[in-house]
Amino acid sequence: MAQKQQQKDKNGLLLLIRNGHPMTLRQQLYLTAQLSMPAIMAQLSSTLMQYIDASMVGSLGAGASASIGLVSTSTWLFWGMCTAAATGFSVQVAHLIGAGNHEGAKSVLRQAITSTFLFSTLLALVGMGISGSLPHWLGGDASIREDASRYFCIFTASLPALQMNFLGGSMLRCSGNMAVPSLLNVLMCILDVIFNTLLIFPSHDLQLWEGFTVHLPGAGLGVTGAALGTALAEVVTASLMMWFLCFRSTDLRIARKRGSFLPQASCLKKALHIGLPMGCEHAVLCGAQILTTVIVAPLGTFAIAANSFAITAESLCYMPGYGVADAATTLVGQSLGAGRKRLARKFASITVLTGIGVMTFMGIVMYVAAPLMMNIMTPVEEVRQLGIMALRIEAFAEPMFAASIVAYGVFVGAGDTLVPSLMNLFSIWAVRLTLAAVLAPGMGLKGVWLAMCIELCFRGIIFLIRLRGKKWMKTTVVNN
Repeated sequence: MAQKQQQKDKNGLLLLIRNGHPMTLRQQLYLTAQLSMPAIMAQLSSTLMQYIDASMVGSLGAGASASIGLVSTSTWLFWGMCTAAATGFSVQVAHLIGAGNHEGAKSVLRQAITSTFLFSTLLALVGMGISGSLPHWLGGDASIREDASRYFCIFTASLPALQMNFLGGSMLRCSGNMAVPSLLNVLMCILDVIFNTLLIFPSHDLQLWEGFTVHLPGAGLGVTGAALGTALAEVVTASLMMWFLCFRSTDLRIARKRGSFLPQASCLKKALHIGLPMGCEHAVLCGAQILTTVIVAPLGTFAIAANSFAITAESLCYMPGYGVADAATTLVGQSLGAGRKRLARKFASITVLTGIGVMTFMGIVMYVAAPLMMNIMTPVEEVRQLGIMALRIEAFAEPMFAASIVAYGVFVGAGDTLVPSLMNLFSIWAVRLTLAAVLAPGMGLKGVWLAMCIELCFRGIIFLIRLRGKKWMKTTVVNN
């Protein structure tokens, strides 16, 4: 009952934006919280799934962990391309809903389904084609290349399902529905645990308490099982996400009314205008991350595994920032779609300050809990100590990292993606990689993470400077 009342309150406040009615500061804060909390939970559950994968595989030894860590940055590259494709269409939908044009929003959704499915299928074919050679290109040890190749191949084969999951969740969030994507991502996390347990490990007896043992069947596939388990969880979640979007969504239900799924040039052009800079930025950013992997690889298997584990553990800290950024995209997008630039700027300030506050708290938690986080992920002492060191360095960067994450979400909601993308590229290539290349030979993995910490602080500062100006609101809003 309380949940239904909260949904009603949130929808009522969103209507105030769309209908041009004034909003008090209390209403703005309440709406920001209502949209942010489910989005934060969705991001945390997604991250928890990666954490579960890493900890389960970590129990198999440093070699198994390193095989996934070696290709992890490459999986992020393909993951980010799918995210950019979905965003190119979902921002249009946010603007159209804000302007009250629901039929136009549904038309964009139909075109998005066709376009993104074809795009992700092409990406899947490319990924499977290069999977055999990728571990060698990245400089991985011969002992981990086979597992790394197989993991990457299965991951890329599941990209169409991942793309539909991203598209469905992004569309629902931009319409103001944060609860369903959040719940389904939690379900995906639960399914991932179940599938991984059955596929990674061989059949074994699990003692729940003294005198009570349960026999668990298992395929004993190791790293391959981790990839298959995650892929199956994504397929189930994507199916449910798209079903709700197409059949149950209040604003975007398209199943009961016919319409063309054929992409139109005008819609594709707008999607490219928004998504292409994001995709190119992500490709170059992941290229930089892959180069970081190349810098780390000569430091040894322990360093590769520790770097991968620390990145996964840190994501528990910064993913709440991405949840707030999702809320910022929705609020700013709908405000600008309704022609309310002043309100958009207010929501930009509120969401950025919220993100900084949340991630500052999470940074403190990460610094204190670093030993526990690494103990859960790996039994190898050398890997644990390196991971703890990395996490405690990175904790100091979280406030400014939050500023860059949420500000970027604000700019995406405005359709302003080109300049922020260039800012990201300059920051990571000119600052992080340069420092990492200089510091790694003498300081090892510590130098790589120190470079990352400095770069994230620099990035947050330049994003706050841009947010203070007005140029990001001058981007042409998608016409209805």
